[in-house]
Parts: sequence; C-alpha cells; structure tokens
Amino acid sequence: MKNIDSFKHLRGESVFVDDIITRQDTLYGLCFDSPVAHGIIKNVDYLQAEMLDGVVKIFTYKDILGENQIGGIIPDEPLWAENEVHFCGQPIAFIVAKSEAIAKKARALITINIEKLPVISTAKEAKEKGSFINAPRTFNLGNTTTAFKNCAHIFEGETFTNGQEHLYLETQGCYVVPQENGSIKITSSTQGPTQVQKTAAKVLGIPMHKIEVDVIRLGGGFGGKEDQATPWAVMAAVAVQHLKKPVKFILNRHDDLRMTGKRHPYSSSYKIGLTKDFKIKAFEAEFLQNSGAAADLSPAIAERTLFHATNSYFIPHVKTTVFSCKTNLPPNTAFRGFGGPQGMFVIESAIAKAANELGVAKQIIQENNLISENDEFSYGQIATEVQAKKSWFKAKEKFEFEKLAKEVATFNTENQLYKKGISLMPIAFGISFTNTPMNHARALIHIYQDGSVGVSTGAVEMGQSVNTKMLQVAQDVLGISTDFIKLETTNTTRVANTSPSAASSTADLNGKAVEMACNSLIKRLKKVAAKFLSVDENKITMKENFVFVDAKKSDIDWKKLITQAMLERVALSENAHYATPIIHFDKSKEKGHPFAYHVYGTAITTVTVDCLRGNYEIDSVKIVHDFGKSMNIGIDIGQVEGALAQGIGWMTLEEIAYNSDGKLVSNALSTYKVPDIFSSPKTIETIPLETDGHELAVKKSKAVGEPPLMYGIGAFFAIQAAVKAFNSNYGLKFNAPFTPEKVLMGLYENP
Repeated sequence: MKNIDSFKHLRGESVFVDDIITRQDTLYGLCFDSPVAHGIIKNVDYLQAEMLDGVVKIFTYKDILGENQIGGIIPDEPLWAENEVHFCGQPIAFIVAKSEAIAKKARALITINIEKLPVISTAKEAKEKGSFINAPRTFNLGNTTTAFKNCAHIFEGETFTNGQEHLYLETQGCYVVPQENGSIKITSSTQGPTQVQKTAAKVLGIPMHKIEVDVIRLGGGFGGKEDQATPWAVMAAVAVQHLKKPVKFILNRHDDLRMTGKRHPYSSSYKIGLTKDFKIKAFEAEFLQNSGAAADLSPAIAERTLFHATNSYFIPHVKTTVFSCKTNLPPNTAFRGFGGPQGMFVIESAIAKAANELGVAKQIIQENNLISENDEFSYGQIATEVQAKKSWFKAKEKFEFEKLAKEVATFNTENQLYKKGISLMPIAFGISFTNTPMNHARALIHIYQDGSVGVSTGAVEMGQSVNTKMLQVAQDVLGISTDFIKLETTNTTRVANTSPSAASSTADLNGKAVEMACNSLIKRLKKVAAKFLSVDENKITMKENFVFVDAKKSDIDWKKLITQAMLERVALSENAHYATPIIHFDKSKEKGHPFAYHVYGTAITTVTVDCLRGNYEIDSVKIVHDFGKSMNIGIDIGQVEGALAQGIGWMTLEEIAYNSDGKLVSNALSTYKVPDIFSSPKTIETIPLETDGHELAVKKSKAVGEPPLMYGIGAFFAIQAAVKAFNSNYGLKFNAPFTPEKVLMGLYENP
C-alpha cells in the first residue's frame, strides 16, 4: 500500500496548520526574543510598538494567569523571560496584531536594555565552570579498572559531533481559537499533542479538559516538534484567553532557526582496551552533552546515549558517563536517534583509532566483537533474537565486500588525485521510550451504520506514513477494503493522555492498540454473523468485505453484517489501551530491560575524494537491514533512505555555528548546508534481512524511523580512509561533520 497522503501531497491538497481557513476576526502573533545570550533585563520599552496602528496587545510574563513554566522533565524554562535571559532567541514578549506585517513592524520598534553576563557556549567550558542541567549518570558493566590492567593494547582519544538543524519543511506553528465556557482549541504542528495540552493548561491556570489539541499532520518533525512545538502554541493560547479572539502564529524560517534547539553537540573522550586477538575487553567513555540553557529533553537524550554507547558490540567491561552541560545556547532537543548516534560515533571512533594504531583494518576489530545471543548490554538487558552477525555477514556476502575492498585498493594505486574509501557500519538500536511509563497508546474505533469506519489514535502523521500503517492494521483485522476506513486527526479529546510520536515506537504502540480494538469489534461481529447464519462462530472469518464460513464466502457482506449488528444493538465502538509488556528499568541501579527489542543492520559505504579540492562523492551505500516482517516494504525502504541521507548530512555537511557571544551564525540556508540530490549517494541498495520478526512489533514489522540514520556514520569513516590513503601522515581526527574544508586540511596535513 502506498502512503495514503501521497496523492494529496502531489496535488497540493494536503492541509497543514497554515492552510486552515481562518475566522474573519483572526489576529496574528509574533515573538519578541532576546538579542543577547546571557544578561539581566534592565528595561524594555514597548511604548512605540503598542502605539502602532493595528497592534492589539503585547503579552509578557505579567499576563500569565497560571504558572510561567514550560519545562517538562525539569521545570527550569519560563514561557517568557522575567528578569534574566539565558540564550539568544529566548522569548520575552508576544506581539498580537491585526496582521503579521504589523506585528513585524511593532517588533522593530521595541527597545531593550540588557546588562550582559558571561556566555558559556561549549560543553567543555560548562564542565570546567560546573554548569550542569542535572547530576551526571553512569552505566557500569564488569570492572574496567581491573580489565584495563589485563589488556594488551590501550588507546585513548577525543571526539566531537556537532549539532544538526531539523529543517522541517513546515516551520513551527499553531492556530488557536476560543470556544464556549472558557475552553480553547489549539491546532498545532506538534509531535506531542498531550504535552501541548498539559503545558497550556498549566500556564493558563485551567484544567486540561478545557484545552483541545488537534493535529492534522506535520510537514516534518524529526524530533524538533516533540517538545519545542509547545511554547508557540501556549503563547497563542495565553493571548486567546485574554482577547477571546483566534490567534494564528507561524514562525518564519529565520525565527525558527534562531529560536529553536538542535541536535545536541557532544564533546567526548574514550579509552579502549583490546586483547592480542583484537577482542575489546574494556571501554570507558565520558560524554559532555551541550544541553543549552534549559533541560528540555536533554536528560532523556543523555540516557539514550549511554544505552547505545557500545553499539553492536559486546564488551564485558564498560563504564560510560554522561554530563548534561548547561550553556547559553537555545535548549537543544530531540532529533532522530535521540542521543544514540552521538554514542555510537564514539565507539566507532575508538575502534578506528585502535585499528589505525595496530595497523589492521577496522572491520577486523568490528567483526571480532559483534554482539551474540544472550550477551549482556551495559545496562543489564540480555540480548535476544540478535541479528548483528547475521546482518554483517549477509552484507559482506551479498555485496561482495572483499571484491569492493580490492577495487578500492586498486583504484587508489592507479590514481593520484582521487582516492576511494570504504567502511562497514553495523547498528543495534533499542526500540521503546527509555522512560518506561511512556510506552502506552490508545485507539478509538467507530463503525458507523453504513459500514464505514473511523480510526482515531495518538499517532501523529509527519511524513513517516504512520497513518498508512494504522489503516493497514485496521483493514487486515476487520477484513474490509480501505475505502471503508478513514484515519481521523490526532485529537486529545478523542484519544487522551498520549505519548509523543517519537522513539520510533509510534507504529508499534498505536498499531497494537488499533489491533486490539479491531479484534474486540470482530469478536462481537462474529457472534452476530454466527447467529444470523446459524453456525458456530469459530467457523466465521472476515475478509474481502464478506463473512466467510469454513473459508467459503457467504452472502452476508460487511454492510449487511453491520446493519444486523445495529438491529441487535451491538456496540460498534471500541476503545483499546496497549502498554508494552516486559520492559522495565531501575534508574537507581541503572539496570533493567528498557527495550522491547533491538533493530540491527549493516551498511557498506564507498566514497571518492577529490584530493585537489577536498570535495567528495558518496559512491554507494549498500545496506542489509532488519525490518522484521515488514508490513509495508516500500514505505520502510523510503524511511531507510531518508534517514541515511539525514545521517550522512550530519556527518559530512551540516555544521551548526555559534559565535563567542552565543549568536547563531549558520542562520540561513546560504550558511547551513543540507544534502541535496548531488550530495546524496549515487547508489543506495537496501536488502531486507530475512527474520521471523518480533512479537512486540506491530504485525512483527520492526520500527524503522530512527535506526537507519546511524548508517550515515559510515560515510565519515569511508572519507577518513580515503584521506589516509592520500596522506599517510594524516593523524586520525574524530571531529564531525567532516566538511570538505576539514577534508582538504587533512589531505595536506604535515606530521
């Protein structure tokens, strides 16, 4: 089945927040934000702006009737700054005017006097000054101190991975409309409708049932709308509460770039110990996460970094520690992979360092240490249904790795100004929210009198085709064609207390709930059919829009069955709740079983570097991926390819840059480069790994949103290999992204 939105997208008929038909009395919002990264607000003069014709009101923290607080995990972030600002772009006021153009003119008329304070922009500086979001966390397995004493080879080093801009096509936005009795409806571009509802209720000082949040679809999210869609909706809601008129607030691209958080930059150090036969015996890592000025989701992201610090490898002695460092940058936030990619890059760098120093191919160390059945992860979960080695050897065999490696070596011998590089990148990515209580979902199914079906879930459609998969589940269980089924918008009034669409768990959680609800309905309908046909209900099945008896089609079609059910007063609505079983994690011990399952895979990446210019091309990425039993291989391969491109961008091109004053200088698409069609791999080949799937995955079809992004890490090491082939004096550096400028410097580096 194709993405059910693709036809509307192609024709420009799909509705996003900015496409909603507005009421005639709609007003428009715009945020006034801090031009300084850290300082004390001495004075703000709003007079000239307020006098501008068309300005209705300028809201500040003084207008909040509830609590001036939007922090989720840690309550450390005000909606609007009060006396002090902590990052460039921090919201201070909210201008409401009769048009967006008037609001922009008003913003330019506001003057502010801020007494500047010292700015911390890097995680290392924050650690030196003792500036942290919360206490550090450490995962331990075995005893690294003792283990290092028994290692034949020990290597240490540092790594850096920069942030990454989400650059969703649709910027942050909302449309908020007053309702009867002090209620408010928020249509928001958010991955977390319940988070918007909960936070709006807290700030407005009203109960959650007076806030209805509706999400039609998102024009991309990638984690950037999990938590950070909330403040914009709440600002508009505060205005609506006071003015009793609708307010629309859509951030322009420059405001969005300046005011929102990114993927977390990490400065990390490692120590790796190996035996004589290249078994990794001990591994230690310290991760310095640049969290920005407030917690946002940083503690949870830091946790997942620890969960994925050993990637696909079994290491018997591990100690990993993460510090969430408080700086004067916009609070960094969720981004596809959620801290996992930053952790994986460090272990891959440590292996590359060891291989280079020992004079062996990196893949030899990788292959020697792949995780096996019943091995233990550093957080206590025992690995089961492991596909690491199977995907690794399948990739080497299917794509003829040895032949590819020889071709690379031959090319490098025969060419002076162009060099090729090749790498293998295995992945093991845990699926579940690491915060166990978030692993739940609900579905509400209505069968109407004419046989049509409405499906409501907590899943937010943001281009990943989750609604298509929900439709497939309902179609399969009910045994009817898709023409009968409609996916409703995601709405907190129909489906309450939802977890955000994140952690690659949306299809699993919501799909399982849909499956449960549909199974309950089918059980009732089978009784109706059995009674009507005077047969045993165990002989009844539903498929092809008909009732089948002993696998033979009866003359009772779906519509007739529903009509009969109505006559018998059978309930044709069902609400189902699904909570992932078996998972648990004790944070006091840092041990447990946090993941329902893991997704595995291996990518082989080849690149060609222009040794005069430092430019490079990704020749091919060949992947064997663990889809489980894919329920929609076309959509799933699309997810692999999109995630791969995003991962390659993070590793090669996308360089976030702040100056020493904490101002974003990569603040436009002229200064911040994302992969285009010319920088994407010339060839991407993805082969599903043959497995039995996993029972905790919906229809045994494993999650696919985040894991493939980590294949992009392979591009970094392939480029590095090509640079080393040209310049034997190049000392390996693990500073991502590996931009053409850095490549050129490496090509001509002297010892």
